[in-house]
Amino acid sequence: MDLGKKGLGLALGNKMYKFRFIIRNLFAFMDRVQSFKESIQNSLPPEQLSAVLKSLWFDGKGDWNQAHAQVDHLGDRDASWVHAYLHRKEGDIWNADYWYARAKKTRPSCSLEEEWEQLVEAFA
Repeated sequence: MDLGKKGLGLALGNKMYKFRFIIRNLFAFMDRVQSFKESIQNSLPPEQLSAVLKSLWFDGKGDWNQAHAQVDHLGDRDASWVHAYLHRKEGDIWNADYWYARAKKTRPSCSLEEEWEQLVEAFA
């Protein structure tokens, strides 16, 4: 397929635009994740956090009960995934598996720390 010089320039320009778009979004995503992790040093969670991120924030602070309270009354897939993680962390595997099923997930074999990272990255 012969695009000619102009067509080749447009094709390369479009690919560069897409590349820059992806890179810009990647850095924005990394900033959101880093900002979330840094906010755990504060005494209160940022107001704009969703319920699932507030749950993960409290869990990051070591407050399992407050983390659980953020998602215990919710039944959507995202909250169910975080709820499952919390029960896995608690050691209540039967209950965790119930919530993983509600989230359409399977219990992971990774560490709790790795799952927490995955959850933060999924919702940040």
